[in-house]
Amino acid sequence: MSADKSSQSDHGVSAEAPFGALEGTHWIESLNDGARVLVRPLRPDDRQREETFINRLSPESRRHRFLDTFKQASPALIDQLMDVDNFNHMAFIALAHDNGELREVGVSRYSATGHDHQCECAVVVADDWRQRGLAELLMQHLIEQARKNGFRQMISLDAAEDQPMHELLRALGFHSQRDPQDGNQVIHSRDL
Repeated sequence: MSADKSSQSDHGVSAEAPFGALEGTHWIESLNDGARVLVRPLRPDDRQREETFINRLSPESRRHRFLDTFKQASPALIDQLMDVDNFNHMAFIALAHDNGELREVGVSRYSATGHDHQCECAVVVADDWRQRGLAELLMQHLIEQARKNGFRQMISLDAAEDQPMHELLRALGFHSQRDPQDGNQVIHSRDL
């Protein structure tokens, strides 16, 4: 099916088919400790799961992820996080069985920045699921999808003291520099 130029986005994907470059619906992945997770794109029916996940994060994890402190995720924040089109705004969640229910244990996401084929990414993992390789796995899915969707560069803005994030992004090929506008932040970037 072809679309005329008026219905194509800046990245060449038809506006009528924003999922054009999204392949597969889910993946069952094994982590470093052998635990298995289901990884798939975030869906509208994940709203409560996403809110519960954010609210269960430790205050430090929330501060590192959002560069802000809060006790409960606001409805406006959840609205923003749920605003995905799988093209300009993409999110992958990791789900694991916990007492008979599927629990969100991690999420990676990117949003187009408006700059030439650039997107900003973020990843966060539940405090009790860290050190298993889940953040790297979620970022690998995200990087691959951003590349398929035509992005050429991925960036991340992180707290300067967030050493685990710096190590993760360095291992994934990102380069780092202090944010010239805010010495408390680091800008990580990677060409795709």
